[in-house]
Amino acid sequence: MPLIASISGIRGVFGDGLDPDVLVRYTAAFGAWCRQQTEAERPLVVVGRDGRTTGEVCARLVTATLQSVGCDVVDAGLATTPTTAMGVLEAKADGAVILSASHNPAEWNALKLLNAASEFLSPGEAEAVIAMAEQPVSAYTVGHEALGSYRAADFLDLHIQRILELPTIDPEVIRARDFTVVVDGINSVGGFAIPALLRALGVEQIDVLNGEPTGHFAHNPEPLPAHLGGIMARVRDTGADLGIVVDPDADRLAFVQDGGTFFGEELTQVVAADFLMRKTPGPFATNLSSSRAIEDVMARYGQPVIRSAVGEINVVKAMQEHGAVLGGEGNGGVILPDLHYGRDALVGTAFVLQHLAETGQSLSEVRAGLPEYHIAKHKLPLSDGLDPGTLLDKIAVQYAGEKVSTEDGVKIDFADCWVHLRKSNTEPIVRIYTEARTEKEANDLAERFKDRLLAAA
Repeated sequence: MPLIASISGIRGVFGDGLDPDVLVRYTAAFGAWCRQQTEAERPLVVVGRDGRTTGEVCARLVTATLQSVGCDVVDAGLATTPTTAMGVLEAKADGAVILSASHNPAEWNALKLLNAASEFLSPGEAEAVIAMAEQPVSAYTVGHEALGSYRAADFLDLHIQRILELPTIDPEVIRARDFTVVVDGINSVGGFAIPALLRALGVEQIDVLNGEPTGHFAHNPEPLPAHLGGIMARVRDTGADLGIVVDPDADRLAFVQDGGTFFGEELTQVVAADFLMRKTPGPFATNLSSSRAIEDVMARYGQPVIRSAVGEINVVKAMQEHGAVLGGEGNGGVILPDLHYGRDALVGTAFVLQHLAETGQSLSEVRAGLPEYHIAKHKLPLSDGLDPGTLLDKIAVQYAGEKVSTEDGVKIDFADCWVHLRKSNTEPIVRIYTEARTEKEANDLAERFKDRLLAAA
């Protein structure tokens, strides 16, 4: 399996591409890069991991390597990605290594890298680290007198407290609504982090599925409806108010509405925006693959939507450039700059619960008030020798008469639908995202463009 090195991190299958020597080499390069970024005698790096079975051994390799190249280490242990990001800010660290392959299957793992601002590395920063990894590890190793220190810390309570301190969040209002909530923790860190947040928000009736962080995922970890039959049935059968679904590192957030219907991850940022615009209106930033529903909702408040290339750091840079008060991605990401510049399922959960508590609505009633769009997410595996750039160039030429963006792959906006084709940052595939007014139209559009990509090969 090939190793994938991009702005989304260093990702691969453990023991088949993402081997111990690879982990050591890229970690050493990142530690050395952190040393270049600080005037301190030794940089401070936070390390966190999700619940994957390979996480503990990878973390030992990473923490020891960081110490060996002269970095002090704060080991956050089992921690969500946003919690680790909050740890960077709290510890005033120079960066972080997060061991998580997000939604990828259990055999995958990754080094997700943050800088001192607690943001994912920019393309330039990532390129510098990747280039430095071409050097032998010995080029960065320090002597015994300069080895870094090690300590453990837990940042979850801090993370939750910062959410409770937000002026838009009132746990007493949420408590009074007396929600019954089902949580699918996908046998990773969300299994304990989301319930801890819910308890702090005043939710007492919590039913947790797959809550033990064993790394043996009970189902495919990508939060899509085909994988979530268990929680949808539990919400339906128990009459719960809603279900909360996260990916293994809890930066993506999706919901199941009352009655057991999948509410969807595409609408997470839309509801979060509808909530915040009532209180703190301002621009919103999201990526090119996210639903048009965000434009419809933001138009209610007379606020603009800025579109960026796919990739969390690209959304963050667009937010910073345009002064966005909120951002996100259609994969269930919510980014609140007042907390930190990163996707955060915990703050997204707090926003949605506060919205429901204040409006008195159920999730199904919220859904009824949103525009009706359907997104289809398809994949085309890349066989050896297949050049995605060439394929996408051909598609762009074929549709030159339409509204076409080539900022990130090829996005074609038609009057009543759109298609976005791009090479994945995290898997050896071309992603084919489409949106239309009905599910059938969206899937038919995706299949049509899959055929056209194959014909262009």
